[in-house]
Amino acid sequence: MAEDDAQPDPERAIELLWGASEPERPGLSLGRIVAAAVEVADAEGLASLSMRKVAERFGTTTMSLYRYVPGKAELVELMRDAVYGEFPMGSSDGLGWRAGLERWARLAWERYHRHPWLVHSAGSRRLPGPNIMAGYDHALDVASRSGLAPAQVIAVVNLVGGFVESAARQAGEAAELQRRTGVTHERWWSERESLFERLDRYPALERLWKAGGMDAPLDAFEFGLRRTLDGVETLVQSQGSEVISDETGGGECVVCGKPLDGGGRGRPRDYCSRACQQRAYRRRQTQSV
Repeated sequence: MAEDDAQPDPERAIELLWGASEPERPGLSLGRIVAAAVEVADAEGLASLSMRKVAERFGTTTMSLYRYVPGKAELVELMRDAVYGEFPMGSSDGLGWRAGLERWARLAWERYHRHPWLVHSAGSRRLPGPNIMAGYDHALDVASRSGLAPAQVIAVVNLVGGFVESAARQAGEAAELQRRTGVTHERWWSERESLFERLDRYPALERLWKAGGMDAPLDAFEFGLRRTLDGVETLVQSQGSEVISDETGGGECVVCGKPLDGGGRGRPRDYCSRACQQRAYRRRQTQSV
C-alpha cells in the first residue's frame, strides 16, 4: 500500500494523541518531528509530505523517526491536533450563541488559511486529539446557549464547521491552481471568450450577467457564514415560539390554543394538559432528527 493511501493504526494513533507527553530533550523528539512535518506540509502540501523529507530536516535517516511514530498516517493525525493547538479558543463568556459560533468559525477559517493542507486531511474516521476535542467542545457549549435540543446543537455545530471546511477547500483549490500556473482565477475565466459565446442560450444566466451580477462577486465566506447563521437563528426562533408563555401563568396553550388558567403557583404553564405537553415533546423530537 502506498504511503499516502495508508490508514493509521487507530489504537496506536490514540495512544500517541492522548498519551502523557514526555519532556522535550535535546535532539530528536516526537514534538519536533510533528513541527517539522507541519513545516513541510505548509510549504509543499500534504501529498508531498513523506517521512524521508521530515528526516532530511534533521539530517538523519527515515528509520530513526520510526522510534517515535509508526508512519505518515499516524503523523498526520498528530499534525492535525498540533495546528488546532495554535488557535486556543479562550473564553466566550458573555457571548450569545451566534456571536460565539461566528468567532469559532472565523478562527477555523484562519487556521485553514495558515495550513491549507488541513482540508485534505479531513475524513469521517480521522481521530481527534485533545486540541481538536477542546475546540469542538467549546463550539458545543456556545451552541447550547441557543436553547435548541441536544441533537440540534450537535447538528448546528457540524453544519457551521462543515461550511467553513467547504469554503476553505474551494479557496485553497483556487490558490493552489494560481500558485502552480501563475495565472489568477479571475484572469483564467476572463480569457474563456469561446465559452461565453455559447452561453446565450441560458436566459437566467444571461439576464444576471447583463445586470452586472457577476461584476463584483460577493465574498463567499462572509456571505455563506452569515446566511448559515441566519438559518440557525430562524430555527432557534421557531423553537422558542413553542415554549414562550405569559409570565402570569395565563395566556394560551402553545399546542392547542386553549386558554390557560392563571391561578397556579410556581413556573408559568405552557400547556393546558399533560397530553398537549407530550405532543409538544414528540414534535420537538421529530424536528431534531
